[in-house]
Amino acid sequence: MTPARRSSGDSARALVAGIDSSTQSTKVVVVDAATGAIVRTGRAPHPDTTEVEPRLWWEAFTAATSGLLEGVSAIGVGGQQHGMVTLDEAGEVVRPALLWNDTRSAQAAEDLVGELGGPKAWADAVGSVPVASFTVTKLRWMAEHEPELADRVTRVLLPHDWLTWRLLGGGRPVTDRGDASGTGYFSPAQGTYRGDLLKHAFGGREPELPEVLGPAEPAGHTPDGMLVSAGTGDNMAAALALGLGEGDVVVSLGTSGTVFGVCETASADPSGVIAGFADATGRFLPLACTLNAARVLTATAAMLDTDLAGLDRLALAANPGADGLTLLPYLDGERTPNLPDAAGSLHGLRRANMTPANVARAAVEGMLCGLAAGLDAVRAEGITVRRVLLIGGAAQSAAVRSIAPTVFGVPVVVPEPAEFVALGAARQAAWALSGAGEPPVWSGPGQRELAEGDVSVGEELRERHLVLRELVHQVAPSRGEAR
Repeated sequence: MTPARRSSGDSARALVAGIDSSTQSTKVVVVDAATGAIVRTGRAPHPDTTEVEPRLWWEAFTAATSGLLEGVSAIGVGGQQHGMVTLDEAGEVVRPALLWNDTRSAQAAEDLVGELGGPKAWADAVGSVPVASFTVTKLRWMAEHEPELADRVTRVLLPHDWLTWRLLGGGRPVTDRGDASGTGYFSPAQGTYRGDLLKHAFGGREPELPEVLGPAEPAGHTPDGMLVSAGTGDNMAAALALGLGEGDVVVSLGTSGTVFGVCETASADPSGVIAGFADATGRFLPLACTLNAARVLTATAAMLDTDLAGLDRLALAANPGADGLTLLPYLDGERTPNLPDAAGSLHGLRRANMTPANVARAAVEGMLCGLAAGLDAVRAEGITVRRVLLIGGAAQSAAVRSIAPTVFGVPVVVPEPAEFVALGAARQAAWALSGAGEPPVWSGPGQRELAEGDVSVGEELRERHLVLRELVHQVAPSRGEAR
């Protein structure tokens, strides 16, 4: 990794790299620091599991960046949120990292909420009500189920923190307020850790935490001189790449589904639907998350013995509403609503509507209705939803593009496909490299506005979804959800 030689005023020719260490893979983009133009890219897979040895992330990083970092002046890491990385006194990993989508700590989450005095107490303290994905709940699970290992832990990091630490060659770990806000022991409103909550959750233990850097503050340099930025969480990096403005709300359809927008004030939603995160610029990023997004489509396609293109054709051949079929798509449990042990269910089956086309249509509509509930929750936080920016792998589905405007009930635009997390990490690196007060202005990807949907049909679909959710899982509509 050889940094570029630059003279004063030569920043326009600098190259920066952004890393997206996601659930499924490591992706890297190398871009022009002044324009954001992509120069080269790389990728390497991760294991498909909910717990992983962090060294495999480093191996994927090494493979993905092989031959790509020559001449790069700065690098930033965007990583999957919430994952628990535990280190001992020697800096060795104590146990495989538990990822955000590992739900074994569901009971721990429920216990912690009760012990602090209920959901409102948590929302007031850290802006979010912890569920199984949050780091604080995983620490409680470890304290209860692996106490001998917990006794060895001297540091707790997030995935992006650990990778940044490795890039720096060790030393004191660092993080940023965006990723720290997903731990359950950091207050975005106050900008400080809640060590009392960490100690309580971890059975009285007080492990060291990373230093929280400012949005443009460098973390240091690699051993061979490349500047390393603070890095951030994946959702924060995507928001930075997209340059979100007032009224812009992102719906991201990846392994998980997320709904988020930026605002100037911290959130504290006692219902737990909205996680009150910080963003990567000094503002805030209220976010709703579902565990089930793109994999609902791949699983349905496999069940119907077709591929994603075939699923699109089937879904588009069916009538809106799938002739009465409704899918509650909780195939991997669910985070929003908080149903970690739930299973998916298909309702309204009759001989006349039991067709592959209707099942395909119900899968797309069910997935999108889950995200529409997130839009309602974001509205309840005071964000005006003027348009949706639809990103993620499933945003390329023809059926999703056709149905989303109807379900969401607002204009929907689809940015040209890009590695938004990696681009956001690169933009942060360019910002840290420049020392400027604001991130660099990049042109960003082109956007395609989708055809308007049928508002009345969308209202009917969302209502059906909410009624069925309440009937099957006893989950009443949350604050902001229309009924």
